Amino acid sequence: MKLLIDNALSPKVAEGLTAGGYEAVHVGQLGMAKADDERIFQWCFANDYVVVSADTDFGTLLARCRDKKPSVLLLRRISQRRPEVQVRILLANLPTLMESLEAGSIAVIEENRIRVRTLPIHELS
Repeated sequence: MKLLIDNALSPKVAEGLTAGGYEAVHVGQLGMAKADDERIFQWCFANDYVVVSADTDFGTLLARCRDKKPSVLLLRRISQRRPEVQVRILLANLPTLMESLEAGSIAVIEENRIRVRTLPIHELS
């Protein structure tokens, strides 16, 4: 599973995930630091990456495209924490989420729960 870390998160998150054994890259490393969400979303679709972000706009993009890819992993209410903490949370939860993300889903990690919704999304919630 390949992970693209959005600008809403630090490049240190990509570094930590790579050190943890995942293939992860930050948008800045691809020259897309100023790219809009739709361009990032399209790049992930074309290159089979999962978007990792704190930006909820990706959920709206998923609903509009009505496809099974790309999967999105959102950090909610933990996005204000230090990158090292975010990495620990992601590393602790990615093994459980991997199958869903590879199949096509949106996963939301919050302080006290994880929600997973299978793609495609047919209606805005």
